[in-house]
Amino acid sequence: MASDAGVRKHRIRRQHLFARELRSLMYGIGDDPNPLQESVELLDDLVTEYIVDMCHEAAKMASHARRNKIKVDDFKFALRRDPKKLGRVEELLLMSKVIADARKQFNDDIEGAK
Repeated sequence: MASDAGVRKHRIRRQHLFARELRSLMYGIGDDPNPLQESVELLDDLVTEYIVDMCHEAAKMASHARRNKIKVDDFKFALRRDPKKLGRVEELLLMSKVIADARKQFNDDIEGAK
């Protein structure tokens, strides 16, 4: 089973899911407009590994609560020891709600005008 996880991790790392965004981020914080491919790949591997680890932690929380599905609260619990990240999650959740409410209001206004 451990070998399956290693193979899966290797496969995920090779996809370089965030390379384009990481290049932009690196440039935005002062790196060269065309950073070294090795640097981008390393950051991509680190980001992917962090996301996978966070998902595993959240899955443990869901499993401990005898649920098959992961909830946002599971991620929040996994981040409980990192106040900056937890605060950012709370901020993003609040903004998501504000945007959803604004869209709903906009759609209601359009429906009312017809």
